[in-house]
Amino acid sequence: MINSGPQTVEEQAAEQEAVRRIVGAGAGGAVAVAGAATAIVIAIWLIFYLLIFIPRTTGSLGP
Repeated sequence: MINSGPQTVEEQAAEQEAVRRIVGAGAGGAVAVAGAATAIVIAIWLIFYLLIFIPRTTGSLGP
């Protein structure tokens, strides 16, 4: 903290252990958000492909 006194060795060790546990847990939330975003982008692309692109290519080519 900004206004706290110097930490003891035990407090520093406890803080380091807490940091190790947090870092060791990994970035599961970030991976979940990235996976959801990727799924949304693929779904939007698939909808565009099925509803816009395919109907335009199956039309008649002559006047």
